[in-house]
Amino acid sequence: MASHTALAKQLGVTEELLDAMYHVEQHPDYFTPAERAALTLAERMTTDAHGVDDEVWAELRAYYDEGQIIELAAVIGLFNYFNRFNNAFALDPTEPGEGVSS
Repeated sequence: MASHTALAKQLGVTEELLDAMYHVEQHPDYFTPAERAALTLAERMTTDAHGVDDEVWAELRAYYDEGQIIELAAVIGLFNYFNRFNNAFALDPTEPGEGVSS
């Protein structure tokens, strides 16, 4: 989370929104039910993938089709990889567009 949190702050995401994203259950009215379902999947996949139980899948299916659920899970897994990779190599986040050559 460190690199993407820092990048989000650089892009103007507020501490309030970040806190709400990290503590979805404590902010039930901050997100739509569909957003809460996706954020719950992200939290479970990140902290304990075995915690993605039938209740989580059922909640997701109320708002997303199977393709969208697979896409959500793939993006969550990919960002977990990015965070672990960056942390292992102690890489700092870059500014948008930084490091891109023409």
